[in-house]
Amino acid sequence: MLNLSPQSVLSDVQGMGLSALEQVDLPNGQRMYRRWMLVFIVMSLIIIFMPWRQNFRAKGTVTALDAADRPQSIHATLPGRVEAWYVFEGDTVRRGDTIARVSEIKSDYFDPDLVERTGAIRDAKTSSAEGYRAKAAALSRQIVSLEQERELKLREYQNKYEQSLLYVTTLEADLVQQIVQVDIAAYQERRTDTLNARGLKSLSDLETKRLKTQEALAKKIAIDNKLEQAKTEIQQTRIALESVGPTYRGKIAKAESDRQSALTSYYGSVGDATKLASEETNYRIRRDFAHIIAPQDGIIGKILTPGIGETVKEGEAIVTILPKGFRAAVELFVDPFNLPLVQQGQEIRFLFDGWPAVFFSGWPGLSYGTFSGDVVAIDNIIDSKGRYRVLVRPSKDGRPWPEALRPGSGAEGVALLGEVSVWYEVWRQLNAFPPDYYQNDRYVKESKEGVKFKAPAKTVIK
Repeated sequence: MLNLSPQSVLSDVQGMGLSALEQVDLPNGQRMYRRWMLVFIVMSLIIIFMPWRQNFRAKGTVTALDAADRPQSIHATLPGRVEAWYVFEGDTVRRGDTIARVSEIKSDYFDPDLVERTGAIRDAKTSSAEGYRAKAAALSRQIVSLEQERELKLREYQNKYEQSLLYVTTLEADLVQQIVQVDIAAYQERRTDTLNARGLKSLSDLETKRLKTQEALAKKIAIDNKLEQAKTEIQQTRIALESVGPTYRGKIAKAESDRQSALTSYYGSVGDATKLASEETNYRIRRDFAHIIAPQDGIIGKILTPGIGETVKEGEAIVTILPKGFRAAVELFVDPFNLPLVQQGQEIRFLFDGWPAVFFSGWPGLSYGTFSGDVVAIDNIIDSKGRYRVLVRPSKDGRPWPEALRPGSGAEGVALLGEVSVWYEVWRQLNAFPPDYYQNDRYVKESKEGVKFKAPAKTVIK
């Protein structure tokens, strides 16, 4: 009925107590609808009180846990021209295998016998240094000889000086004696002259006495002269004795100066020889750098300078190499909003590109095809895109990671946080609140000894 009449009878029908209306069954669709709604309500009540594992997702790439095992470029150690390639892209090489050969382009190293000639110059400098050292040793012996000679000269002049003093003393005694002789001779001459005047002595006796007087005077004068000469000899000996020190000091100083000059030349030659030895070693090592060798076992990637005859600069990358074996890890890039939720040792679930997986966000135990890992380190420095790098390694107790993973492959990480109720998570999502940061089960570990607290410290890799 469309109930178009202005006079309604519904109120009268409801009060009539008709049993036909009560005996009419509802349609099956409405009955099923009521049942499904009841089941839905019951399931919803059960679900909202079920535990929910909070989490957040972050993108990352596969890398090597050890920095030495990551893809790297091989650089030219010295500038040169590519002469030959010994490998192709994709070849497997071992450590020490020759990859390419380059030739010198600097004129200072064109000489093919540069190492040998540098060695010859070094040997000449070494011989020159030995000569200077021998000269210094000879001058040292000369200085010792001069010092010994000075001591002998001092003793010689000292002895001569003492002899001169004794000789002067002797002459002075002879002079005194001779003076007495002169006086005696003069006295005898006077007596003979007196006796001659009286006629008691002959003239020949007087002349004899006069001759003796003159001889005594002559001998006295000779002694005087010798005495003066001896005194002069004493003065000369004293002067010579005093001049021995300055004379030999000058000679010793000159010899010492020559010795120092020889030592200076020796050390200069030794320095030049050492410098030449260093240059010889550098030239020899530089010659070995003409062959570019593989630093480790791996697979040749892209050859960046393929042409024969192309010149490369010092430190320029010419080829890339991929390590043959490495321990896989994942670099996750976390937004600053989620960084406080990441802790060292925290479990991370991964979905790798190329490996099918089904992940239930709140119930990781029901997921399939995921791989677990543990946080190893967290950077303290933000990158150019405003994210923080988190390094994750495979979990020891989890499912082994695929062996076919290669550095650079994509990975999506799911950081597992604390458990809350579903209704709480819905309420948090509706209010745009962050996940719970303080989780007791994350920081507290029970043991037989009691409760222990673990500090939420972060390891920083720079």
